[in-house]
Amino acid sequence: MNVGVCYAEADRQLWMRLEVPDDSDIEKAIELSGILQQYPEIDLSTQKVGIFGKLAKLNAKIREGDRIEIYRKITVDPALVERRNSESD
Repeated sequence: MNVGVCYAEADRQLWMRLEVPDDSDIEKAIELSGILQQYPEIDLSTQKVGIFGKLAKLNAKIREGDRIEIYRKITVDPALVERRNSESD
């Protein structure tokens, strides 16, 4: 089955398509993608993952065409960013 795996940092991003066995889950697809070797800072034990923008567990089964996303940790409080932006207007 064909799926996509994506991950983005502030200065670089990766999106790849790959073939995985039909019974794969999110974790298996991420492992098969090789992204963990390219981005050693990814820690699946602490970072959230999802499919098409919806949070999912690593053991969630995937389907043909799914886009698996690895989410970065939030480093700034979104409310603070919103306040900063409104103050500069």
